[in-house]
Amino acid sequence: MDLDSHPGYKYHYTRMSGVLDMDTVSERIKSRIKASGKRFFACDNVSEFIQEGEENDLILELTKKFNSVIDSLVIDRENDPNSRETGKRLAKMYVYELMSGRYEKAPKVTAFPNTGDNIYSGMLVVRAEIKSMCSHHHQPVRGVAYIGIIPGQKVIGLSKYIRIAQWYARRGQLQEELCEQIAKAITEATGTSDVAVHISATHGCCENRGVNAANSLTQTTVVRGQFHAMDVKKEFFDNITLQQTFKQ
Repeated sequence: MDLDSHPGYKYHYTRMSGVLDMDTVSERIKSRIKASGKRFFACDNVSEFIQEGEENDLILELTKKFNSVIDSLVIDRENDPNSRETGKRLAKMYVYELMSGRYEKAPKVTAFPNTGDNIYSGMLVVRAEIKSMCSHHHQPVRGVAYIGIIPGQKVIGLSKYIRIAQWYARRGQLQEELCEQIAKAITEATGTSDVAVHISATHGCCENRGVNAANSLTQTTVVRGQFHAMDVKKEFFDNITLQQTFKQ
């Protein structure tokens, strides 16, 4: 398909400025977000502002722009068979994989009652493997999020803790912000203020550039409610240690 003739690209000639203005799908999405007064940082979700069919248009727009980047890197994508479809592959990777948490709606989370004779009042710790991306250099971030809660009157399915963590991770992130986002989301989903999140991750921006630290590791922790108490916090980290040493 000729991207220039695609309906996602509308060209308008501005007589006063004499500039050819491209009305792209990304500009239309941004105009909706700005009109709502909301922000659209790398770590934000913008799915509510994307209309049906526009995700495909976004792929087409990104493909063209990634092709321009490849051209500016002086790579012959016309004759190099390994680079011929790279622009499209990059576009799909960003929207459907690396930053899918920005464009997909939040995972559906159903809460179950935690009441009656079988009420659980202990600590629950869930391990969630996450992949994210540094918002500074768009380098991979890989690690594990440990989510701890002391349930109130409701709980959610174990897989939902993992889905929530992965949904927030799949964006441009700072690890500190990611930790806070997960903690807030778990609090809202479970209705308990007794939540802790610990993330341990490696960052490509430290490993692949700059200091080139092959064995770097970054750890961040957010504790809320009862997890501020030293004995509760210790139990949480003891559980993390057990999970780290567990072999199936």
